[in-house]
Amino acid sequence: METVAPAVDLVLGASACCLACVFTNPLEVVKTRLQLQGELQAPGTYPRHYRGFVASVAAVAREDGLCGLQKGLAAGLLYQGVMNGVRFYCYSLACQAGITQQPGGTVVAGAVAGALGAFVGSPAYLVKTQLQAQTVAAIAVGHQHHHQSILGAMETIWRQQGLAGLWRGVGGAVPRVMVGSAAQLATFASSKAWVQEQQWLPEDSWLVALAGGMISSVAVVAVMTPFDVVSTRLYNQPVDGAGRGRLYRGLADCLVKTWRLEGPLALYKGLGPAYLRLGPHTILSMLFWDELRKLAGRSQRQGT
Repeated sequence: METVAPAVDLVLGASACCLACVFTNPLEVVKTRLQLQGELQAPGTYPRHYRGFVASVAAVAREDGLCGLQKGLAAGLLYQGVMNGVRFYCYSLACQAGITQQPGGTVVAGAVAGALGAFVGSPAYLVKTQLQAQTVAAIAVGHQHHHQSILGAMETIWRQQGLAGLWRGVGGAVPRVMVGSAAQLATFASSKAWVQEQQWLPEDSWLVALAGGMISSVAVVAVMTPFDVVSTRLYNQPVDGAGRGRLYRGLADCLVKTWRLEGPLALYKGLGPAYLRLGPHTILSMLFWDELRKLAGRSQRQGT
């Protein structure tokens, strides 16, 4: 893998994930709705407005219009840019320090970098989730916040809940990104190295990064989906006058209530769309990042 400065990795990582977000945001909208559908209700006791990926896309397009499939895109881009800029920057620092060369180093570095990125980007993810959950009453699921824009949402949250309100739900976001980041960064590096060892593809081909991203995405979705469900619900829940969640007190409370009232499989609600979203996002972001790093590395060598 090309060696570039951490500041360059910050820009490249943020740019790569923002590019991927443009393509995968419609899948994020559908995934969010599926994860909120039937919240804290026993299976079979609620109307199912969203049934699988294709039917869910059709429902959103029919009721919200085609633009509805890109709800929350601006907030999503802000989140991806901030979170992944911090994440790739910190991971690059760990690589330079030799931490990733130690046993388990890639997992630890990926988890810590992901946690820092999730914390910094949490306000953007909060607004993104609430905007993507908003829809017409006919197909509404979860609490409806009625925001008009990113700035309007942040202003409302700041005014009603204070600065801390912008970080409400971060307790679910940090574990979500920690496990996802650790799985992504660790498995992408090892998967890419394994593909290169097999010599199935030219060593410098973008197909090597594509194959590594495809393998990595399976691991990411497997470990991340339960935390993703919990994070979505923590961010979207209504709050009382003191800014406390009306449905959940935190990560553990959400896990227990979801398991007890909806069954263990509820923690994998929207698994198909989650993979269709996380899979392409992982593949595209890691592919873009890898190719951009190659270009940056070549430019550095040519400049010396």
